[in-house]
Amino acid sequence: MKLLPFVFFGLVFGSVPFVCPDLAFAKKEKNSEAAEKPPFKEVFKKLDGQVRSALKKDKTEGIKELERVGRMLSKDYPEEFMPYAMLSAVARMTSDQKKRDSLLKELLNLESKKTVPADVALLVHVQVKMQMAMTNPDNDQKLKTLKELVAIDSKDPKVARVIGQAKGQLKKMEALGKPLAMKFKAVDGRKVDLAKMKGKVVLIDFWATWCGPCVREIPSVKKTYDELHEEGFEIIGVSLDSDKKKLEDFLVKNDMPWPQFFDGKGWKTSLAQEHGISSIPAMWLVDKEGNLVDQNARSGLEEKVKKYLAK
Repeated sequence: MKLLPFVFFGLVFGSVPFVCPDLAFAKKEKNSEAAEKPPFKEVFKKLDGQVRSALKKDKTEGIKELERVGRMLSKDYPEEFMPYAMLSAVARMTSDQKKRDSLLKELLNLESKKTVPADVALLVHVQVKMQMAMTNPDNDQKLKTLKELVAIDSKDPKVARVIGQAKGQLKKMEALGKPLAMKFKAVDGRKVDLAKMKGKVVLIDFWATWCGPCVREIPSVKKTYDELHEEGFEIIGVSLDSDKKKLEDFLVKNDMPWPQFFDGKGWKTSLAQEHGISSIPAMWLVDKEGNLVDQNARSGLEEKVKKYLAK
């Protein structure tokens, strides 16, 4: 992961693992006027330090500096993505609702500005829409926004990735209470098919060896497994690791006998993206009928498993 394009990644998109590699510094065809400007990367690197320093010193003043720099860069380098990402960060961080709404409206309508390339305007649009969906407490509005994103047709791979994330989130929201399909070959060669596990209560654990909170949950998960496995409790792990040997060594060391999905893609792990996983640990519970009944099984796991085993 390159440093500069992601300086404001956390500020803009919180913990949601959105992907926008190399957007800020994509090579553009330069006209004679643009050629006289210093390279964006050079300017951004200098201003980045100023903004981070200001945010560290005083959040309120830092947000003002972030907006000032974002607006200045968007004026001088309208063809770059990062200035708009900075303004999106301001919208997310500010406590001023009117400013937030105004900034989001501005960012969602960049296509009306002739100086902003259509591909950049569309990418900003879908990123902002996705963030709005993820932070909206109103499920109906969240669903509406996700459906709007899914309806967008674009061949741009960067936009397509965001739309793919929206599809995953939509699928996740609509999956509760319905049959869950999951079929794969585990890292140890075992064939796993959730459809053939009816009659069992199954925990789907999205996790990674590098995830501290995930690792801290293992003793509780193992305890529940040891106590209730013979009664019909099973676990399927979906690892977001990228190092197969590290995962295999970890499984042996920690005596975790249940099957693990692994494709080595980290946050881009196919089953995680397919099911809209944006943070881990994420634990889902599937009942004896094969229906997804809980997307927050981490809380009170043992009691929940006992409850569904008794049904």
